[in-house]
Amino acid sequence: MKFENFNFKNELADAVKKAGFKEPSPIQKDAIPLVLQGFDLIAQAHTGTGKTAAFALPILNNLKLDGTQEALIITPTRELAIQVSDEVYRFGKNIGVKSVAVYGGTPYNRQIEQVKKANIVVATPGRLIDLLKSGKIKLNPKVVVLDEADEMLDMGFLDDIKKILQFIGSNHQTLLFSATMTKDIKTLANKILKEPKTVSITKSEVITANISQEYYVVEEREKNDALIRLIDFYNPNKSIIFCRMKKEVDRLSAFLNSQGYSCKGLHGDMGQKEREITIKEFKKGSLDILIATDVAARGLDVNNLSHVFNYHIPFDSQSYVHRIGRTGRAGKEGLAISIVTPNEFRALQKIQKSVGSKIESKEVPRISDIESKKTLEIIENMLSQKVLEDSIELVNYLKEGMDINTIAYKFASIILGKYEIKGRDKIGKSQKEISRLVKENKNKSNRKNRNRRFKTERKLRQSA
Repeated sequence: MKFENFNFKNELADAVKKAGFKEPSPIQKDAIPLVLQGFDLIAQAHTGTGKTAAFALPILNNLKLDGTQEALIITPTRELAIQVSDEVYRFGKNIGVKSVAVYGGTPYNRQIEQVKKANIVVATPGRLIDLLKSGKIKLNPKVVVLDEADEMLDMGFLDDIKKILQFIGSNHQTLLFSATMTKDIKTLANKILKEPKTVSITKSEVITANISQEYYVVEEREKNDALIRLIDFYNPNKSIIFCRMKKEVDRLSAFLNSQGYSCKGLHGDMGQKEREITIKEFKKGSLDILIATDVAARGLDVNNLSHVFNYHIPFDSQSYVHRIGRTGRAGKEGLAISIVTPNEFRALQKIQKSVGSKIESKEVPRISDIESKKTLEIIENMLSQKVLEDSIELVNYLKEGMDINTIAYKFASIILGKYEIKGRDKIGKSQKEISRLVKENKNKSNRKNRNRRFKTERKLRQSA
């Protein structure tokens, strides 16, 4: 299937083509026709599956542009509100669509004026309910989208969402997108949706085949050395490192900067302006590495993200899928790397079993591995390098005092001298040690299962 099959209006079809979209993702393929037809929708889809375009494109196609607020998109975080608003603008600018992101931490008056002029409003629940309750804005959208509904409920926004829906009435198409379908989500859907259609993306479709997954087992004290070694070895174009806690983000950011890496942290305690500047720098390429917590990175969509590092294993498989789904987009190759301690090993195995895809065990590269890789990269760059006029003059000048071999050796020494490989040679567990860990955990699991069966059989005998 191609995007042409949706028969979008010409301006929208051109925008889709310019964005490089060719074949719709599974969520787009299933959801777009239903939204175009005006159905209410429950869609289960994780970050990284193309869900924003799955609702934004059909909404843009159906716009009447009659001067009213035609769509309201509610998101859990400021970052996601900005991201969705940018996506709407990217696809809709040729149609004449005006969108606005409404969120806390910015002046009220400016947002109020922008809402009055906008066709599509993207908002976080807290700021939106403030504006509605104060009577400073009125909304009567034809379409309402609850994006990442499970996250909004986890963050305690259920009451705000209910109040928002009371303010805007019930005469609209409602689309609910959620990574999980919990009991609370189903209850909410039953209350606010009318005869909805359902779309669900399976686990195998969530983690795409072009995302490779690896893990490295190290002791806690080796984590920093392992991370640096892996960054040096893979030399990522652009990467995110995930930590569990804000203080770890700050500590790791300070450490990597002290080692000469271009990085910044992102977490909930940062001021809004600082967060926006950091995200903008990362997207534009001023930063190579972003260090973030799960919540801070919610909805963050970055082009050409080559690597995701799990400095800490996430608490559940859903978070793992959210993290690694940020790479390997638009058909490009991506690599997800997890650095785990022996204590975290069982948690990783549970995640692997839950997501149903292979996470390959690897040994942390040795210094000689990086030296070999760097040498090959230098050779490839040299073979493809065009000879500049200034370089001819420089070499001719140097030849007056040195033979050509000495010149070549000195230039090679300058290049190789730039690559300082830090840390001990051997970091982390060998494949033999990892295999032993796998076996030990399997035996523990088998013992637990046997004990569980024994207790169950004993209870059955006692009840008989």
